[in-house]
Amino acid sequence: MSIFDQDLERNSANFVALSPISFVERSAEIFGDLPAVIHGARRYDWTQVRERSARLAAALRGFGVARGTTVTVMLPNTPEMVEAHYAVPALNAVLNTLNTRLDAALLAWQMNHCETQVLITDREFAPIMAQALEIMRNEHGRTPVVIDVADSEYDGPGEMLGSHEYESLLAAHEPLARLEGPRDKWDAIAVSYTSGTTGDPKGVVTHHRGAYLNAVCNAATWTMPHYPRYLWTLPMFHCNGWCFPWTVAMLGGTHVCLRKVEAGAILDAIREHRVDHYCAAPIVHNLLLAADPALRAGITHQVRAMVAGASPPEAMVEGMARIGFDLTHVYGLTEVYGPASVAVRRVSWSAESMAEQARLNARQGVRYALQEGMTVLDPQTMEEVPDDGETMGEIMFRGNIVMKGYLKNPAASAQAFAGGWFHTGDLAVMEPDRYVRIKDRSKDIIISGGENISSIEVEDALYRHPAVLACAVVAKPDPKWGETPLAYVELRPGVEVSAEELIAHCKTLLANYKVPREVLFETIPKTSTGKIQKFQLRARAKSA
Repeated sequence: MSIFDQDLERNSANFVALSPISFVERSAEIFGDLPAVIHGARRYDWTQVRERSARLAAALRGFGVARGTTVTVMLPNTPEMVEAHYAVPALNAVLNTLNTRLDAALLAWQMNHCETQVLITDREFAPIMAQALEIMRNEHGRTPVVIDVADSEYDGPGEMLGSHEYESLLAAHEPLARLEGPRDKWDAIAVSYTSGTTGDPKGVVTHHRGAYLNAVCNAATWTMPHYPRYLWTLPMFHCNGWCFPWTVAMLGGTHVCLRKVEAGAILDAIREHRVDHYCAAPIVHNLLLAADPALRAGITHQVRAMVAGASPPEAMVEGMARIGFDLTHVYGLTEVYGPASVAVRRVSWSAESMAEQARLNARQGVRYALQEGMTVLDPQTMEEVPDDGETMGEIMFRGNIVMKGYLKNPAASAQAFAGGWFHTGDLAVMEPDRYVRIKDRSKDIIISGGENISSIEVEDALYRHPAVLACAVVAKPDPKWGETPLAYVELRPGVEVSAEELIAHCKTLLANYKVPREVLFETIPKTSTGKIQKFQLRARAKSA
């Protein structure tokens, strides 16, 4: 034993488990009079948000919620969703946020898998949740306590499914004296489910330590100031809103809530509430670019946007710069709490052409400051690939911003962590400046005549045509070449272009074998977070 281990023990004065819940208590203490939530006509300051969250925690404790209990929420981006992110972890319970676009059977499967004991649900989703609850009762024998939310900004139909109404429940309980958090920072804070495009989805279990560190990383990565005005275009159910519910609390900022993602509503909120930060997938940024320029009138302040969810087309990066929105590109997965790497912009990039700046900024970049490792490895040998911008390998992460593992799935966890790294499944190259650039998902590489074609590279070419709003390229079986690129394209409203024109456009940017042999015009299927659902298109094309 070293002298530095003698009589120098941890105690309550010098060691506290890291949890992002501490940010809520701090903002209530220091910034209590500052705005915390804006939602339609509703306004709450940080004192009120802390009190409402503490009342919700007290009510949940009355239902037996404690360490290891799962509380599931089916909510849009509303104040109640913010409060759930503060109240549930404060009890050392586990928050499960449901994707609002799933079907009843999958919702029931997820709630049963994570053993939901309490469900908080918005009236808008009553029809689908009624079906899910019936499936849970009949097939799984599970009947959670149901708390209904009657949001002031929703005036549509929707019955009450339980015997508890959210606001009445808060009024009936005195707030807890303090939002405590866990005793052990390794305790689970949330379970979030992957998309489940092949087989059952996997429950990604994250911990308080990782959520705390990634919330801090968000602020550091974006150099966010105190008191940001953050617009909820990103669904909070997706990776717990990339940990931004806790980042905004840390900075004493304002959550500007938005029930539905529409270009007009986004731009109106930015103008009216002077929103200065928002996050979204590429398709949402493209919606803003495609919107009538008159909708942006009156937005004269600096707006900072963050993009992730797919490799952003370089044309989109250029477009955001043209309209004056400052764009930061991040990359990650549910298993790393959302974003865990960033295309850090170098001062020297400003001397490059706009096209080259867009190319540099479209890369997945380098690890977050508090993520210990990110590299590109050969998944067979686990050796790092050369930084030549050509040799492909798999992006892998290691560090404190990596999940605990997959719930009730030790085999999948072992496979994901093989060799001491988290395997993302994304194929990439390492460029000479050590920045990572995705080439494709392993399942999206098109092999034509023995040559590998990156679907992302083909999509980048398509996005450079001004008529293209969204596109996806998948492999189509071919008797001669094995596979050839098939492009699905969604056009901007009111714009027309032929398949022949788009193919000719691609020939000016790509080697001939990479050019799509066929272009189909239709609405591209997307998730509620804006990710394109290529698995549906692969099924249509009968891809291998």
